Amino acid sequence: MSGSTFGRLFRVTTFGESHGGGLGAVVEGCPPGLELDPAAMQHQMDRRRPGQSSISTQRKEPDAVEVLSGVFEGVTTGTAIGLLIRNKDADPRAYAPFKDLYRPSHADYTYDARYGLRNWQGGGRSSARETAARVAAGAIARQVLVGVEIVAWVDQVGDIVADVDPATVTAEAVDANPVRCPDPVAAKAMEALIKKVRSEADTIGGSVRCIARGVPAGLGAPVFDKLEADLAKAMLSLPACKAFESGTGLGAVPMRGSEHNDPFSPGEDGIMTRTNHSGGIQGGISNGMPITLRAGFKPVATIFREQDTVDREGRAARIKPRGRHDPCPVPRAVPIVEAMVALVLCDHWLRWRGQTGAQLPS
Repeated sequence: MSGSTFGRLFRVTTFGESHGGGLGAVVEGCPPGLELDPAAMQHQMDRRRPGQSSISTQRKEPDAVEVLSGVFEGVTTGTAIGLLIRNKDADPRAYAPFKDLYRPSHADYTYDARYGLRNWQGGGRSSARETAARVAAGAIARQVLVGVEIVAWVDQVGDIVADVDPATVTAEAVDANPVRCPDPVAAKAMEALIKKVRSEADTIGGSVRCIARGVPAGLGAPVFDKLEADLAKAMLSLPACKAFESGTGLGAVPMRGSEHNDPFSPGEDGIMTRTNHSGGIQGGISNGMPITLRAGFKPVATIFREQDTVDREGRAARIKPRGRHDPCPVPRAVPIVEAMVALVLCDHWLRWRGQTGAQLPS
């Protein structure tokens, strides 16, 4: 299947299915000599893995990462890094009763339209389980990006919006509750809403905000390789992601230029801006300010209610899906968003280094 590779210089190719033997990634372009920290990689995997709380899918997967190649005596060699994550709790039998039915808002029909066949065991490549491989690869990218801090958090669930200052939000505050919202009042309300929706055999959507601090000015390019264009592709490639905003995003629509412009001023570490409506990117290139973005996720498509559908022959049918699924996608999407931001920044930093020889600050 084409479309499984992301990046230009820091290239990641993922493989595997939700209910197959496992998933993995091949990471190319990682600089040699990096002391890879397996514990840091596993920490990110643990944040994404299923079965970690009462508001996530109850599938139990350890998501232990096996490094197959590209690392010798704990140091990257500069060759392709092979990563493998074995499935331990797959249950394709749950999907057999509706293997010939199209689940509403899933990729079932569109996969058949595109390929003439599909893996009906949990969605195959369209399953969010594929993102485990992205998080493993992103954990390597984070270790390349010395001096860059990437923090994402749940910003909204349903109509509940968090009150969070992006400038001061910390990873510790994000992981302090199962919703991964650093606003404790909003987090409590979000958790209650997710549990209520789940009890009603339904699902609900939300949004994730992310900030990347310490990104140097100069990453990205004009026209087609804008930094925010690649960030948008990274976010919209995630399962259930339907919206992307950079900086102020759609909030800029009613603003005037006099309100939205970010005036430059001298700073201790060089040129900075007094405001950051641009989200750290101007003209498609980072300006040294924190990069900010927001990704919006639709409700998980699998709801445990009977619905109208059709079969592969186009005949009307009814379906009541089974399986183990998140009632809300955003709590576990937080480390996935961070991983994709890391992959984009690492790829653009290698392009920048290749053109200018510049190094990241330590």
